[in-house]
Amino acid sequence: MRARKLRAGPVLLVVVALGLAGAAAPASAADYERLLNGSFSSGTSDPWWAGSGTTGRVTGGEFCTDVPGGTANGYDALSGQNGVPFEAGQQYTLTFDAHATTTQQISAVAGEAVSPYRQISRTDLTVTPSTQHFTVTFTSTLDFPAAGNGQLAFWFGGQAAANTVCLDNISLIGGVLPPGGLPPTSGIRVNQESYAPGLPKRATLISDSATAQTWTLKNSAGTAVATGRTTPRGADAASGENVHEIDFSAYDTVGTGYTLSVGTETSFPFGISAAGLQRLRSDSLAFFYHQRSGIAIGAAYVGAAYARPAGHVNVAPNQGDDNVPCRADLDCGYTLDVRGGWYDAGDHGKYVVNGGIAAWELLDEYERAVRLGDASALGDGTLAIPERANGVPDILDEARWEVDFLLAMQVPDGAPRAGMVHHKIHDAQWTSLPTRPDQDSQPRRLSPPSTAATLNMAAVAAQASRLWRTTDPAYSAKLLAAARKAYAAAKANPAVLADPNDGTGGGTYSDNTVTDEFYWAAAELFTTTGESAYRADVTGSPLYRGKSFTTHGFDWASTGALGDITLAVVPTDLPAADVAAIRTAITTAADSHLAQMAEMGYPAPYRTADGSYEWGSNGLVANNGVVLALAYDLTRQARYRDGAFAAMDYLLGRNPANYSYVSGHGDQPVRNVHHRFWAHQLDASLPSAPPGALSGGPNSGLQDPTAARLLTGCAPQRCFVDDIQAYSVNEVAINWNAALAWLAGWTAEKSASTVDTTPPSAPGTPAVSAVSDSGATVTWTAAADPESGVRGYDVVRVAGSVRTVLTTVTGTTATLTGLSPSTAYTVVVVARNGAGTPSPDSPAASFTTRPAGGCAVTYAANTWNGGFTATVTVKNTGTTAWKGWKLGFTFPGTQKVTQGWSATWAQSGAEVTATALSWNAAVAPGQSVAIGFNGSYTGSNTNPAAFAIDGRTCG
Repeated sequence: MRARKLRAGPVLLVVVALGLAGAAAPASAADYERLLNGSFSSGTSDPWWAGSGTTGRVTGGEFCTDVPGGTANGYDALSGQNGVPFEAGQQYTLTFDAHATTTQQISAVAGEAVSPYRQISRTDLTVTPSTQHFTVTFTSTLDFPAAGNGQLAFWFGGQAAANTVCLDNISLIGGVLPPGGLPPTSGIRVNQESYAPGLPKRATLISDSATAQTWTLKNSAGTAVATGRTTPRGADAASGENVHEIDFSAYDTVGTGYTLSVGTETSFPFGISAAGLQRLRSDSLAFFYHQRSGIAIGAAYVGAAYARPAGHVNVAPNQGDDNVPCRADLDCGYTLDVRGGWYDAGDHGKYVVNGGIAAWELLDEYERAVRLGDASALGDGTLAIPERANGVPDILDEARWEVDFLLAMQVPDGAPRAGMVHHKIHDAQWTSLPTRPDQDSQPRRLSPPSTAATLNMAAVAAQASRLWRTTDPAYSAKLLAAARKAYAAAKANPAVLADPNDGTGGGTYSDNTVTDEFYWAAAELFTTTGESAYRADVTGSPLYRGKSFTTHGFDWASTGALGDITLAVVPTDLPAADVAAIRTAITTAADSHLAQMAEMGYPAPYRTADGSYEWGSNGLVANNGVVLALAYDLTRQARYRDGAFAAMDYLLGRNPANYSYVSGHGDQPVRNVHHRFWAHQLDASLPSAPPGALSGGPNSGLQDPTAARLLTGCAPQRCFVDDIQAYSVNEVAINWNAALAWLAGWTAEKSASTVDTTPPSAPGTPAVSAVSDSGATVTWTAAADPESGVRGYDVVRVAGSVRTVLTTVTGTTATLTGLSPSTAYTVVVVARNGAGTPSPDSPAASFTTRPAGGCAVTYAANTWNGGFTATVTVKNTGTTAWKGWKLGFTFPGTQKVTQGWSATWAQSGAEVTATALSWNAAVAPGQSVAIGFNGSYTGSNTNPAAFAIDGRTCG
């Protein structure tokens, strides 16, 4: 769990309206409290802020603001709270206690927090050294929804002398809309993406009726294609609703735009197809490229809206990750180059213990597919990443970006605790929303090593070592050496725990128990090496034989199950009975999930002791879906498969919040996740979340001001809002997305029999333009695929039997970069549909890039009456050899070329070209070619003024 301490800054409220002061007026019947933390009993001021030039603090249970003297206006020194909801026409009662060091006037102001700063109420009051109780009533003239731009502020400025003003017991009662706003948009909750043909298809109806209701399934044309009766389920504790179940599993016709209706209620549209899961498999893995640190995120892979410069590579304003020191209170005596890795979540921190489980799940997704499933969809060329044509499965390439970072966090030889691994690296202070990674100006700092981080690195490096053993033996050896060193360092330092108070600028990720990390690391090292020492640590652990599998599930702080999953899937020389016990532990946990899900209105494999939902609940739902999927792999019993798909149904919309918790999938997906770059809600020039990002999901704790304001009193599964400021329910994180990617890959594989196998039509003939020495623009007409749609296009270079993907785009125009100068290219375009099936090649297009570097041309003419001989020298002044060239110039008069040599000469009007012959086409840097021609003229014979080689003007 990460605590995100973010304060919205103060604003200027323009004086417009008059407030009402005096006796207390009756509050609204519901007595809805609209402020947060008005008693300051927690000892903190959040979400109250103090304005520029003032200092606010909680002392003695009051919020006190130090006010500078000499300001001109009341709003020159102020404090307040943003996101306060107001409803036009409704009465509000503000009460508070206040006193000051010296007597002065203050103003209580309600209004708008952004331009044009409209005001609802301003009331001027006098505070004295004695505490007074104030009551202000007013009627709102403006509408500000919950978590909108409403604000309550106290103005302290306009005083000659400095002062301190203290406030307490601040309350604002009024309005008629309950916290959380309007009721849900639909009373029928479905998997908004798609249901897999041949598998269960269930939805949830909200209804107080105790009798079955008639449901109707309609296709995209609105025609009824199936009907049936609901099954009443009654009160559902997790959602706080009375529900019915709709089961339309018998209907299996592939299509899109289906809806379910009961009476006047209609669901969001959805599909019956495997195509959505195929897209989700790719999109959930694409999340990690977006989160890469230390590399520019290219438009060729993510599109222009999501492209950004490299973050934290020591380019101003970044202070960078290539020489990061330890925290100021530590004297480690070295800096580390920790560029790379994935940004952990919505901030710019990189945390080893969360990076460990995230990298492990991607690696395990591949390893499990190789041993128990089908890894073909995870191979080279399946993801839009720079490494997509290097012969290595793309999922391994993506995981390597994080694995290399984990290795870089290791304490160097010769330093205290050498071989251990630093717990995390992040900013010295929290950055504000939004802040693109390359615009982060905060200093970067290493936190101390920890035993948990050291074992995370040891486990992942050992796992990665066996997966790269044949692909890259040298890298495999490097990984294993690092894993051995880390494991030995952890055994020498078995109780170095992360500081739970180290939460400034980044999450703490503190963990008081590392028995599970020791077991996990030993299991990975034993599986990779087979060595007896690691074997003894595995079999001697109290967690051996599946003790880590619980109904709560595994996550970054509970990693013992990761070791058991490896031992259950990858062959070792452990006793068969012990491996069977581990596998039984997996199926026993899966059975418990199924039993619980059978009693739920919105089935999700999730459980806590008290029924509450925790920070990152969706990540646990996905990980428990992994357990159900593994139980199916080990037994082939359909109930486990169906349970895993039901978990995906929950994440994709069959939940009380009525959201698809995965961005870009479903008709009401999350859009405003907590992220410093995907921040369209705050800055219209920035994007919202790309497809495939998993929101943290419902969280009963409501540990941020926005969630607390909107969701107080929510039922556990209803504790969610799609707001960028609601970080405790709507943040993204690499460990949650890794769990989603694993489950999405598995469900896509298990629905593969229904994949659209009909290829798209071929794209139109490419048109090539804007050819330079290193790039070109290629445009074509779109392909078509009526079954699952066209997902994207590959621009492929064809050279004999060799085919190379130059770029992948979603539109019909591609900008090629990184091409070689003076080189002939033949390209075709290939479309891919929603299932990843490629189209036939488009017709080919050919072009030649221009020469690199400079050129120089000298021109001399020997003239006689009516005729002349011109001698031309073409020189390569660049650094790259020309493989061909074409000279162009324009005659200024009536000159005509009558006979030429050493080139193919052509003239059209005044425009002249000379094209290289086979014997003089190649021109090395610094070398020249002499050519010439005879010509005629009338009048004067003035030399041409400018020359160009392949369209490039020469000196």
